[in-house]
Amino acid sequence: MKTIFTSLFVFAVNLHSLFSLAQNNGKPAAHTARNKTLIVFFDGLRPDYITKEGMPNLYAFKEKASFGKHHHSVFPTVTRVNSASYATGSYPGTHGLLGNSVFFAEVNPTKSTGTTYDDLAKISGAISGPLLTAVSLGEILQSAGEKMMVFSSGTTGQAFLQNHTVGSGAIINPGLILPESFRTQVTADIGEMPEDESDKNKKHQWITDALLKYGLDPEGPLVSAIWFSDPDGAAHEHGIGSEEAVTAIRYVDSQFGRILEAMKEKGLLGQYNIIISTDHGFVTHIGKQSLTDFLIREGLKKDKGSGDVVIAEGAIYVKDHDPEAIKKIVAALHKQEWIGAVFTKAKKTGDMKGWVEGTLSFDAVHYGHAQRSGDILVAMNWNDDKNDKGYAGTDFSGGVAGHGGSSPYEINIALFAKGPDFKEGFTGTLPTSNVDITPTVLSLYNLPVPPKMDGRILSEFLKKTTKASPNFKKETVSTEARYPWGTYSLSLEMSVLGKYKYVNFTNTRRKPGP
Repeated sequence: MKTIFTSLFVFAVNLHSLFSLAQNNGKPAAHTARNKTLIVFFDGLRPDYITKEGMPNLYAFKEKASFGKHHHSVFPTVTRVNSASYATGSYPGTHGLLGNSVFFAEVNPTKSTGTTYDDLAKISGAISGPLLTAVSLGEILQSAGEKMMVFSSGTTGQAFLQNHTVGSGAIINPGLILPESFRTQVTADIGEMPEDESDKNKKHQWITDALLKYGLDPEGPLVSAIWFSDPDGAAHEHGIGSEEAVTAIRYVDSQFGRILEAMKEKGLLGQYNIIISTDHGFVTHIGKQSLTDFLIREGLKKDKGSGDVVIAEGAIYVKDHDPEAIKKIVAALHKQEWIGAVFTKAKKTGDMKGWVEGTLSFDAVHYGHAQRSGDILVAMNWNDDKNDKGYAGTDFSGGVAGHGGSSPYEINIALFAKGPDFKEGFTGTLPTSNVDITPTVLSLYNLPVPPKMDGRILSEFLKKTTKASPNFKKETVSTEARYPWGTYSLSLEMSVLGKYKYVNFTNTRRKPGP
């Protein structure tokens, strides 16, 4: 069931489409008269990966493309949050998908749920509202008589969240093809889906084959999106700068090169706007602590299966929102060196500080969803230490390397845009985010941007924009809490452009003594 807002917006877009038909004597505008859009995501792409030696195709592309030098991942800096955020042009506090692991009591009252396609289908069947509480790019295009196709070598959940209603479009992923009726044609055209997990390159090649077949077809979608799951997968397993990660980076770059070469051969480069981003950066992990185990040891959670406190990644849900239990958990977290930023709900909407002393608010990081956010959100502490390959950025999460935190190494990412509607060689200094991609695509086709969409149109990148870019400023919000052991201090730097606030990073400090 769609929200009332979504239904009204779809009605408005349909009116816009009918008006367009009237303007064209009842005939849809010819696709040949408009440029198409290709959105490319390289999962886990740090800006310092993009070198002439490591990614020659992307490096050459960026030399003439417009470049967003102050681009942001959405926090929490995990994949499913960012796929939903770019697809809806909104933050998790608006669209309601709050992590790679999420908590819905209707699905399981004592533990979190994953976000594979099967998990998301289970959630959709259990809750009384929509999966995403914001309208998506795919839905808007569908209402305008257009379609979006998604090609992804990553998880089924990440692929699905890019166009979760599918409509007249499609999703092509090694583990998921939607609509299901399309599966037979896909396997006939490009071969069986690769199942060998030991060779990730086959998946990257397979989805590239699919994009070349369907995405570049003259009768194909107005908007295509391709998402390569590397270098994320290789870096998680083997570390940043490892031989495996470097090899993976080169391979996905070669597939991007295939796309550009095919466009060139078909004479399509002048007919496509290409937008490139990633979901998050990456840090080296050195943590040994488990948030769940810690709370159990401290007597703040009964056991791993108890429903008194439920943990979904960094989100903590306290039964009945017990204020005393919440304050005790926050105090225990503040003392731990491996814990970084701690957030709680705002006293009132828009407050930057949380209601618990020494915390910032969910609103400060665009996380405050009225129905779905928990009671506490935690990010692991981080520093500038380098790994053995010389890559800076380390935090106290477990595993080899990863993301999800609020360090600049995870939030700071690259944005490139090139095509007939974008300025050539422009360097954008204003803050931008993955939530700005969809409003910008809508602007390319003169489709209305929903009033509740959080992102902005990146007008400074567009050829049709002639006015000078406005100025932005950096602001810092700080808070602290004093304890017998010492003081916990937390600050958040954000870039502010009018009503738009972009999270740059957080910092925590602990000072011993009364």
